[in-house]
Amino acid sequence: MSHSDIASEREITARAVNSFAHTPDARLRFLLQKLVGHLHNFASEVELGEAEWFQAIQFLTATGQKCDDVVRQEFILLSDVLGLSMLVDAIEHRNGAEATESTVFGPFYISGMPDREYGENMALIPGNASLITGCVRDITGKPLAGATLDVWQTAENGQYSGQDVTQPHGNLRGRYHTDEHGRYAIRSVVPVSYPIPTDGPVGQLLDATGRHPWRPAHLHFMLDAPGHKRLVTHVFNDDDPYIDSDAVFGVKDSLRVVYQPRGASDPLASQFDIGTDFHLASFDFVLDTTA
Repeated sequence: MSHSDIASEREITARAVNSFAHTPDARLRFLLQKLVGHLHNFASEVELGEAEWFQAIQFLTATGQKCDDVVRQEFILLSDVLGLSMLVDAIEHRNGAEATESTVFGPFYISGMPDREYGENMALIPGNASLITGCVRDITGKPLAGATLDVWQTAENGQYSGQDVTQPHGNLRGRYHTDEHGRYAIRSVVPVSYPIPTDGPVGQLLDATGRHPWRPAHLHFMLDAPGHKRLVTHVFNDDDPYIDSDAVFGVKDSLRVVYQPRGASDPLASQFDIGTDFHLASFDFVLDTTA
């Protein structure tokens, strides 16, 4: 490449970056100028060809077309498999060592799910029964009464309600609340590992790069309490075969939990009207205070 070619490319980049110099919002101006600069530098570094550029445009177009207004968010899925979601999560939660660690939000949350009673079963179809209990506290160890735990997970076929239209509305979803001692109890089914959707552009990307699409079994949690920062996290099955190779890089060792087998004669089975053998897990959450 000649010096004149390099100078011409640098001029294009400089003009594009400077075109945002008068953006009124300082943060937006900073973000756009950095984005354009890094994007141009990437294209120059890899000597991006027109065919490759157009293929990328088609990929992003298809990614947007795969999104819907209910449950499918292919751009979040793309961000997840690129590790960007977890990087943003890490940046957002710097210096939060005392609180429970966060992880990716994921693309399958549905708002407005039913409020459920302490220990209510959110599984509306049969499955391997489970009970997960614990306490929600602040960073000083004080129990938080009335904290909300918005919970969701897949069914045993590896799909979420909403994603799988054959499941009842609200299956394996619900909003639980801690009691006066900060305790919660959730009846459900044991989570299973599952593949992220591969019927769209993200699946094509994984196929082209030889990566598997599997996520280790987990429960999603979004916790809220007045005066405390919202926590979005998972609780992972400790023995899952994909625990060390999560397709979206979301596993943190502090979020692993063991599901212990219990018999139908266990006192908890009677207390929560389980009526069968089940698996018990226990996990305590710690919420950081708002600034």
